[in-house]
Amino acid sequence: MTDGPVSRHWMSRRLRLHYLDWGNPNAPPLLLLHGGADHARNWDRVARELRGDWHVIALDLRGHGDSDWSADGVYPMRGYTDDLAALVAAIGPLAIIGHSLGGAIAIRHAALHPETVTRLVAIEGMGGAAGTTAGGAPRPIVAEWRAWANRRRKVMARAPRRFATIAEAEARMRAHNAHFPSALIRHLTAHALTGTEGDYRWKHDPLISVRTPDDGDESGLPAYWRAIACPTLLVVGADSWASNPAEDGRAAHLRDARVALIPDAGHWPHHDQHDRFIAEVRDFLGPPAMASSQ
Repeated sequence: MTDGPVSRHWMSRRLRLHYLDWGNPNAPPLLLLHGGADHARNWDRVARELRGDWHVIALDLRGHGDSDWSADGVYPMRGYTDDLAALVAAIGPLAIIGHSLGGAIAIRHAALHPETVTRLVAIEGMGGAAGTTAGGAPRPIVAEWRAWANRRRKVMARAPRRFATIAEAEARMRAHNAHFPSALIRHLTAHALTGTEGDYRWKHDPLISVRTPDDGDESGLPAYWRAIACPTLLVVGADSWASNPAEDGRAAHLRDARVALIPDAGHWPHHDQHDRFIAEVRDFLGPPAMASSQ
C-alpha cells in the first residue's frame, strides 16, 4: 500500500464526485462519510489506523472538498443519499462510519438499502436532541419555505470569505475548534482551502448551510431507525451538545444497537479522543471477515 490515498471520482446525477481510496482492495470495504462543511481528509488518522484490515474509502460529499457543487445550490438529504447509493451499488455491501451529517446520511442509506450495509457507526448522526422527534402543533410550512428562500438569497449575495494566508484561515479554524491540536488544525485547514496566496477560500459551497424545510422535519426519523437491519454503534461525546441516545430513548428504536459514550470528547470524538474512538470501533467492527459476512 502507498503511504497516502489515491484520488478517484464517480458520477452521480451529473455531478463529478470525489473520494479517497486508501488501498488494500482485497479487504472488505469500509466507507467514511464526513460532516457538514468538512472534507474527506478529515478521516486521515482513522483511515491510517484501519486500512491494514479494511479497504478504506473516504468520500467528499457533493458541495464539499473536491466534489462538484449542486448546480441549483440545493442540498437535500435525498441528494446525498442518492449519491451514496450510486457509489455503494458499484462497490457492494460494506461497513460505514459517518460523522454528524455523514452519520445522518449513513443512517438513511442503511434504512433504505439494508442489504448493502454490514455494520454502521454513526457519530452524533441521529438528528436533534431528545424531544425533537415528538409530535406537536402543525408546522408553519409556508413560513418555513419563505424563510428558506430568504436565507438562500442572503447567502448568495454575501461575498465568499477570503483569507490572505493559510495562517489566517487556520486562525479561523482554531476559533471554532480551540481544543484541536495545532497539527490537526493545520491539516484540516490545508485540505479545506482552494485558491492561491492572497486569495484562499473554503472549498465547500456556502449554500450547504441552508437546510431545506423538509430535511428539518425530524418526525419521520424513528421509521428510519427501525428499518436498519445491521448492527449499529452510536458514538456520542460526553461533553457534546448532542443528547445521549441511550438515555433519551432513541437507541431503543434500532434492532441491534449499542451506544459508546466517549469521555472528555465533544462533537468530534474521533479527534478529541482518537485512541479511545479507534478502540471502540475496532471492538464493534470485529474481524473484517466477520463484519463482511453479516
